[in-house]
Amino acid sequence: MSRLKEQYDNEIAEAMTKKFEYKNPMEVPKLVKIVVNMGVGEAKENIKLLDAAVADMETITGQHAIRTKAKKSIANFKIREGMPIGCKVTLRGERMYEFADRLINLALPRVRDFRGVNPNSFDGRGNYALAIKEQLIFPEIEYDKVDKVRGMDVIFVTTAKTDEEARELLRLFNMPFAK
Repeated sequence: MSRLKEQYDNEIAEAMTKKFEYKNPMEVPKLVKIVVNMGVGEAKENIKLLDAAVADMETITGQHAIRTKAKKSIANFKIREGMPIGCKVTLRGERMYEFADRLINLALPRVRDFRGVNPNSFDGRGNYALAIKEQLIFPEIEYDKVDKVRGMDVIFVTTAKTDEEARELLRLFNMPFAK
């Protein structure tokens, strides 16, 4: 069992119960899944770019990535319905906690001029979205083998009912929110 999972089970649940005065232990918010999404708009011209993005995503997350396809045709972007335009990974359980641990403790501190993540990126239902500008901040990616710098979106899905509960949950996971 990962260190973060053990920490959640003991300390975080206790701290959340104390702060929000939950009567039932099942009320305590939990991290359900982490979705990592990478949009590769240039894949419409060169499908090899999508293969490289999928390889990077699989290296970072340690799980097989799914290619995402366009839902609608958009003439201005020269995209037809069904064209592959990105990839995503949904992490749950052990891999989710390991990825969260690496993201929070290894990758985010490696960002240049890092002052913390935006504390207002919650959706109103307790989920948090984080945009990463380059995949190079992850130690698994070798700088020499990167063909193009790509960004990605990381979404933390929780069972929290409010943004305040979710913010406290992620703060207890040591998420470095900007002051």
